[in-house]
Amino acid sequence: MVTPDHLCPWGVKAKDLLKRKGYAVEDHHLKTKAENDAYKRENGYDETPQVFINGEHLGGFDDLRKHLGLGPDPKEGETYQPVIAVFAVTLAMALAVGWVGAGSLSVVRVLELFIAFSMCALGIQKLRDLLSFATGFVQYDVVAQRYVPYAYFYAYVETIGGVLMIAGLARWVIAPLVLVTSTIGAVSVFKAVYVEKRDLQCACVGGGSSVPLGFVSLTENLMMMAMSIWMMFGPHSV
Repeated sequence: MVTPDHLCPWGVKAKDLLKRKGYAVEDHHLKTKAENDAYKRENGYDETPQVFINGEHLGGFDDLRKHLGLGPDPKEGETYQPVIAVFAVTLAMALAVGWVGAGSLSVVRVLELFIAFSMCALGIQKLRDLLSFATGFVQYDVVAQRYVPYAYFYAYVETIGGVLMIAGLARWVIAPLVLVTSTIGAVSVFKAVYVEKRDLQCACVGGGSSVPLGFVSLTENLMMMAMSIWMMFGPHSV
C-alpha cells in the first residue's frame, strides 16, 4: 500500500529483497486504504504485500523470505542485539575518552567510564518511554510490584548516577542510591529467573523490548553495584 500518508515497510523490504536476489520487479501499488482492504477481501488475503514469482503466488513478506531460504524476518523472536549495541558503543566511548583524556589507556578508568556510560545509555532507553518501561519492570521487580512509582525512580537514579559518576560528583549521595536500587534489581532478577523460572522480557533497554530477562539484566545490576562500591571505597574512584 502506497498512499500520501503511508508507505508499507514490508512492501519496500520485499521489493528490495527481490532486487538483491536478481529478480526484475513489477510493483503494483494500492493507493488507498479502501483499495487495500478491497484487494485483501476479494482475494482472501490477510495482509499485503502479496508476492508472485513467474505467476506463482508465494504469499506475504515472510513467505518470500521462506521461499528464498532466509528463514523468518529478524524482527521476530528474542534477541540480545539492543544490549550488545549499547555495550559495544559505550565501550568504544570509554576507550576513546580514556585515551584522549590521559594520552594512554588506563584499564581502571576505561572500566569506570564503560559502566557509567552504559548506565546513561540504558537509562535513556528507559526514560524515552517511562510508562512502557514501568509496565515491563513491575513484572519482576520486587519493590515496583508493591509501589509502581519506584520504577520511575529507578530509571532516574540509573541515568543521573551515570552522569555524576562520569564527573565524579556527589559520590557519597549517588553511590549509595545506586547501590540500593541495583541490589534490589539483582535480587529481583535472580528471584524471577533462577528461582521462579519465569519467562519474561527484560526492561533493561526500555519497555516492549525483545531481550529475554536473565543474565543481561542481572549483569546490568551487578555492574551498577560494583561501580557504586568502587566510587565509595575504591582507591582510584572518579
